[in-house]
Amino acid sequence: MPQFSTVEYVIQRGAQSPLIFLYVVDTCLEEDDLQALKESLQMSLSLLPPDALVGLITFGRMVQVHELSCEGISKSYVFRGTKDLTAKQIQDMLGLTKPAVPVHPARPAQPQEHPSISSRFLQPIHKIDMNLTDLLGELQRDPWPVPQGKRPLRSTGVALSIAVGLLEGTFPNTGARIMLFIGGPPTQGPGMVVGDELKVPIRSWHDIEKDNARFMKKATKHYEMLANRAAANGHCIDIYACALDQTGLLEMKCCTNLTGGHMVMGDSFNTSLFKQTFQRIFSKDFNGNFRMAFGATLEVKTSRELKVAGAIGPCVSLNVKGPCVSENELGVGGTSQWKICGLDPTSTLGIYFEVVNQHNAPIPQGGRGAIQFVTHYQHSSTQRRIRVTTIARNWADAQSQLKHIEAAFDQEAAAVLMARLGVFRAESEEGPDVLRWLDRQLIRLCQKFGQYTKEDPASFRLSDSFSLYPQFMFHLRRSPFLQVFNNSPDESSYYRHHFARQDLTQSLIMIQPILYSYSFHGPPEPVLLDSSSILADRILLMDTFFQIVIYLGETIAQWQKAGYQDMPEYENFKHLLQAPLDDAQEILHARFPMPRYINTEHGGSQARFLLSKVNPSQTHNNLYAWGQETGAPILTDDVSLQVFMDHLKKLAVSSAC
Repeated sequence: MPQFSTVEYVIQRGAQSPLIFLYVVDTCLEEDDLQALKESLQMSLSLLPPDALVGLITFGRMVQVHELSCEGISKSYVFRGTKDLTAKQIQDMLGLTKPAVPVHPARPAQPQEHPSISSRFLQPIHKIDMNLTDLLGELQRDPWPVPQGKRPLRSTGVALSIAVGLLEGTFPNTGARIMLFIGGPPTQGPGMVVGDELKVPIRSWHDIEKDNARFMKKATKHYEMLANRAAANGHCIDIYACALDQTGLLEMKCCTNLTGGHMVMGDSFNTSLFKQTFQRIFSKDFNGNFRMAFGATLEVKTSRELKVAGAIGPCVSLNVKGPCVSENELGVGGTSQWKICGLDPTSTLGIYFEVVNQHNAPIPQGGRGAIQFVTHYQHSSTQRRIRVTTIARNWADAQSQLKHIEAAFDQEAAAVLMARLGVFRAESEEGPDVLRWLDRQLIRLCQKFGQYTKEDPASFRLSDSFSLYPQFMFHLRRSPFLQVFNNSPDESSYYRHHFARQDLTQSLIMIQPILYSYSFHGPPEPVLLDSSSILADRILLMDTFFQIVIYLGETIAQWQKAGYQDMPEYENFKHLLQAPLDDAQEILHARFPMPRYINTEHGGSQARFLLSKVNPSQTHNNLYAWGQETGAPILTDDVSLQVFMDHLKKLAVSSAC
């Protein structure tokens, strides 16, 4: 046992809770979209374990809570989509509060068996599989007519409020999953983000900057209240938004971010991107259990020289104070415990610590600092488990043992942790302020660990442990996590949501995409994310996490159009074209959520996805400079990595900085 840093315990005592899934379905969809969604939902029922509890709420202009019974009679409770309801009102209307049992004065009270108050709305799948499959198949589009020039009236805010209230009244403090499927923005009632007039567009970043987003603050407040209620009870909320326009993810993002739910964004429910992503949610491990966990709490314990400053990820604070809690908050701070309502194998929290000297006593040389992470959670097999990870690291003096610190520096982890802090700040601060803060931190690091002569930029050097860090910061500054230009508010919320929950490897791919080159000169190889890598006789595959881009160089594209790959004597060209497609399929099958697949070529309109990511070492300004014969020029005014590094060196060695 001593060699293992992580031990997981299975708790035998206590009742085991079933898995609970509550589907909340938008019916204001086009016919083919609704049909595709119904088929996906029916498919998901076949993947659930027989004892899992399932419920169904549908909404359009009205909200319907469906009773699920074995009698074959469809019943539903209908709620107006314009009126907000308290949790108690919802529970009273649905009959979730147990009525008092009348006692006849002439007869003694008889013990009565009450069926579970939740059984009408949440039933085990093995009991109602056929009925629910039929009910889903019979779902129709919202019957209310939509006049010309109007949006459908969509009561998303009330539907979600009823879903949260239903689970609050039936399964409080129990792991459960609310799965919200929307095909457009909420247009009426609490939580609406845009009116029903099509001539009035949904808010943009420009509107938000000008304080012209009329519904944003009120809607955000509504969804934050629902998210906090769900989180308090251990219920996670997934949002599956498929539409060509924005659907209100900016206002609703707290529902997934605070509860650990999934956020999936697509163009239509009738695309393989949604269908395969949704199917992967129900994927199983080698023991046949879902790759998901519920109702987790994370507790961090430290030795006395360390204090925990906060966490960034899909969690909420439990406000547990203690001696190991720092007064300086980073992210979600002021506590040593957090609640994580939904977990999957890639869920990752960034935990931030502060080194403190107790009563000005020096940190003991040769001593070790210890940190313990204790995670309680409900496994998908319904067992309660405790996972304990304990680590200890040697202390090093920041003055005399700088080389030890340098050798142990993990630049990849540091880049992701700094990026998470930057993205967290970007939610509440102006973009330029966040960039300046990141730049200051980078300059301080270079001044501390760089080797240089004062006022001599040419003398500046960073050791191998730090050499990639400035490059990560360069790409982070250009990333969609900090740059909102050319992205809608919903897209920015989607990108930031995934960045705050993915593991180190995937986060690095998001910051600095991977670029592979395919040619006749040898096997596929990783190349620099640089415009000099875009060559006429190469095929490039770029993985940005959210997109997989295959780009054919100019010559390769011409050969393909000429049909050389179909000629027997050019079979090697056929294999060259196929190689990146096979590699792309591997990534597409493994990634969650499924990335967007883009196949383009030199001069193609979608080549912009590649050109916007590469370092613009060659632009229209220096195209004809000496020695610039290879690569493709990028039409941009962005600075290149070389210019960025030159400026960084200049500031790092300056006495004035």
